[in-house]
Amino acid sequence: MNRSQSQALYESALQYIPGGVNSPVRAFKGVGGNPLFFESGEGAYLIDVDGNRYIDYVGAWGPLILGHRHEKVIAALQTQLEKGIGYGASTEAEVEIAKKICSMVHSVEKVRLVTSGTEATMSAIRLARGYTGRDKIVKFEGCYHGHVDSLLVKAGSGALTLGEPDSSGVPQAYSELTHVLPYNDKGAVEEYFSEHASETACVIIEPIAGNMNCIPPIPDYLDLLREKCTDSGALLIFDEVMTGFRVAPGGVQQITGVLPDITTLGKVIGGGLPIGAFGGKKEIMEQIAPSGSVYQAGTLSGSPLAVAAGLAMLETISEPNFYNELQLKARTLVEGLKERAKAADVPFTTNQVGGMFGCFFSEEEKITTFEQVMACNMEHFQIYFHSMLENGVYLAPSAYEAGFVSSAHGDEQIEKTLDAAEKAFAAIK
Repeated sequence: MNRSQSQALYESALQYIPGGVNSPVRAFKGVGGNPLFFESGEGAYLIDVDGNRYIDYVGAWGPLILGHRHEKVIAALQTQLEKGIGYGASTEAEVEIAKKICSMVHSVEKVRLVTSGTEATMSAIRLARGYTGRDKIVKFEGCYHGHVDSLLVKAGSGALTLGEPDSSGVPQAYSELTHVLPYNDKGAVEEYFSEHASETACVIIEPIAGNMNCIPPIPDYLDLLREKCTDSGALLIFDEVMTGFRVAPGGVQQITGVLPDITTLGKVIGGGLPIGAFGGKKEIMEQIAPSGSVYQAGTLSGSPLAVAAGLAMLETISEPNFYNELQLKARTLVEGLKERAKAADVPFTTNQVGGMFGCFFSEEEKITTFEQVMACNMEHFQIYFHSMLENGVYLAPSAYEAGFVSSAHGDEQIEKTLDAAEKAFAAIK
């Protein structure tokens, strides 16, 4: 494929933008080569500046559950554009989307809109500390909750890809208040709470990890966290920025039946536009200003454009059989990938929940821990990534990122993807 325009833009970007990208996850540090520059999206496809078309399994890192330029989302945006792009004041649509979120996510009684997932997790942590009067927090190895100082400790996603799981510029005092436990390790949870239960403000977790690839919780793991938080008075925070409305209408908590005290959501609630939210029990959320003493604010919170797109998206995913069809597509994809890897004698396995999936070049039959993820064959992934790219399939340029199927992906796109995968697995051997 000709990518001369992407190359030229990257060289220009290097002169004005650190690393040539505005987010590290866009860089190709984990796979080699230079990042692509895209011009447009259409359904299940991305089109780069050189006119190359790719079947997209990144979906703007998760939120494009309807694919690119869905007609209802575009129509909602056009209608709002005729009214204005923002007012710095409250709108009726903000009430509508808050009501919709509360009705779909069962643990959420009240919700506050923000402008990003990072802002949502940052605010949720502050709220938990303010509500409990405690300082210590617990996170899990390989889970990424945005670039918040206290949460950039053994983080996943871009931090892992760049080989820098801990960021410079984070004061030691912050990391001393953040305890990191291994994901899916019940013994570590028991041990921690036996020593620090009364000091802990909250436990924050990706209930399905998506930033060290796709790692579901082992049986009863989330139940254990719920039990320990309830007994100790700590708050349980589910970071559903990636999984909210992605794996089920009510997120992971709907699938597992485990309800957190606070839930954080990301740009999926804006149809892909910049937005986020955090919500939970009424008595907790009432501690947020102006009702309470925990301060949080944002000039662009509840952007009319993002809310309009989000309402259109939430309406569409509420249609009958939407999630059943999405899950079937993802299952067809991952089962097909495993079949082709087996035929090529390449060690390979997958995880999949709803429209979210993960691929691992490993001898292990099931991947459930951070250590297993880090032991996967990264060289095989790099070969696979570039071969898929050359054959018109765009994956996240990192072995630590989950993939996403949208409602725009059909049988044709999945078959083309599996044909490309057959060539990619052959290239590995």
